[in-house]
Amino acid sequence: MFLPTSLATILVLAAIVALGPLSTDMYLPALPRLTTELNASIDQVQVTLSIFFGGFAVAQLLYGPLADRFGRKSVLLGGLVLFTAASFGCATASTIEELIMFRFLQALGACGGPVLGRTMIRDIYGPTQSARVLSMMATIMALAPAVAPIIGGYMLLAFDWSAIFIFLGVYGVIVTLIILFKVQESLQPENVNSLHPLVIMKNYGQLLRSRIFLGYTLCCSFIFAGLFSFLSGSSFVLIDFFGVSETNYGFYFTAVVMGYMAGSQLGQRFGPRLGINKMLIMGTSVGAVAGTLMLTASLLEMHNLYWVIGCQVFFMMAVGIVMPQAMAGAMGPFSKMAGTASALLGFTQSAIAAVVGLIVGHSHTGSPTVMAASISLMGILAVVSYLLIIKPITTEIKTH
Repeated sequence: MFLPTSLATILVLAAIVALGPLSTDMYLPALPRLTTELNASIDQVQVTLSIFFGGFAVAQLLYGPLADRFGRKSVLLGGLVLFTAASFGCATASTIEELIMFRFLQALGACGGPVLGRTMIRDIYGPTQSARVLSMMATIMALAPAVAPIIGGYMLLAFDWSAIFIFLGVYGVIVTLIILFKVQESLQPENVNSLHPLVIMKNYGQLLRSRIFLGYTLCCSFIFAGLFSFLSGSSFVLIDFFGVSETNYGFYFTAVVMGYMAGSQLGQRFGPRLGINKMLIMGTSVGAVAGTLMLTASLLEMHNLYWVIGCQVFFMMAVGIVMPQAMAGAMGPFSKMAGTASALLGFTQSAIAAVVGLIVGHSHTGSPTVMAASISLMGILAVVSYLLIIKPITTEIKTH
């Protein structure tokens, strides 16, 4: 068994948190091809992304309370088994409807990774050190979305799109075995929570009444929705509008992910010194400015591939700064129901992303404008969440 505080444990938890990015980013280069091979519209193909985040959102509300009652490890293993089976199911889909169904089931299994990975970090490191470790884990985890589109693009040269989902199924098998034999349970006996419906509703009610929880959660969710706007529109904008090849798409995506890794490293280095809130205002401001610059160029019809990628690199830097800090801030005060807090945070994050993704897909006009407008709006809303909710509360706490 790995020691709970060992680097090996952090690497494994990063691998399970990466289930979400891997499940979306690896097949992004295949989205335009799916419209012809499955005889589907762009709207229908993008539903395979949004339905994933819809399933991600709903299932997290169950994972949290279950993990607070039965432990993190057993619940996580159940989710991994479902993810693995659904991934192989996606590979066998012959219609867009079948793919959408299996993507939903894949999401139900995959969402256990982020929920319980964050929760286990909170269990092991507590409220003060978890932001630093989450930033470290985010840097490691960023390798997955950095290489996933490249792997997916080159797999499309040699194989059918279904090979991407076979790869995800094999990944699920490997991670399941490592969790089963090498990772220890992190839930302490004194923190075991009741699974009674009234207790669950009471816990969720306590979280929803907490302005500090809502502020950090909304800040995290809006910045993530900006990222998802790029995921929803980038393959069509880069491949169809700018003429980027399926194989080269992954390299542009990797450049964007490098921004995320840089932001995560900034959070890891300066977060303990500056504190969560200073990092948040810095990160959300960078995101709002980057998104607005991308939108301005598009509205002026100054369409340039490198400008779009450059703006998104800075937006992703903001995502890397904001998300680990906001997650730690949201879960910090709730040690006895960390799983439930992580679940509600994840539900909110995924639900907003799913809605934004549907809007981007439905409104897509071929140019970068719709994608850029959504990225800009989400960055601005993240700033507003900090200024209107988080800052007044923390100022009030300091004065008492």
